[in-house]
Amino acid sequence: MILSDRDIREEINNRRITISPFDESCIQPASVDLHLDRKILVFRNSRRPFIDIHESLDDLTEMVEIQDKVPLILHPGEFVLGSTVESIGLPGDLVARLEGKSSLGRIGLLIHSTAGFVDPGWQGNLTLELSNVANLPITLYHGMRIGQISFLRLTSAAERLYGSPELGSKYQGQTDPTASKIYQDFKSP
Repeated sequence: MILSDRDIREEINNRRITISPFDESCIQPASVDLHLDRKILVFRNSRRPFIDIHESLDDLTEMVEIQDKVPLILHPGEFVLGSTVESIGLPGDLVARLEGKSSLGRIGLLIHSTAGFVDPGWQGNLTLELSNVANLPITLYHGMRIGQISFLRLTSAAERLYGSPELGSKYQGQTDPTASKIYQDFKSP
């Protein structure tokens, strides 16, 4: 069941859902608007000819910052990682869905490729997978409304929350855009 604005407010007031910083005016009928943070993780193709999922991406990415009132230009076909200004926390009986704003989707900006699901127990800022599928460059500004998060109640609380040691959760507590850590799946135990 998707939570309504009334239920979202109640869960926030009871500190079961945490959103920090939180702006009451960002609550929509069944979601909360989220904003783009300053830091953007850009891929540099010149360092390696391909992405090997067995290896760290540290040498393929570079962190840049969006300056006040100066946009980052996302070119057609370009893919970067961003982050939400807001840190999100979920209890064991709620999951969340991150979706783009329709006004941005209508100009060709996608905010996630596959990572729109937020597990119960999640704590941290959400990494955004920003893609420009339009034919023209798109400007990205620090603090702009970039997406919306909705919340769904589970039939019962999860037994193992995201971040539990036995799950090997890779992104719990992240505060900046975080590159894929899939290479950790290939390390021997």
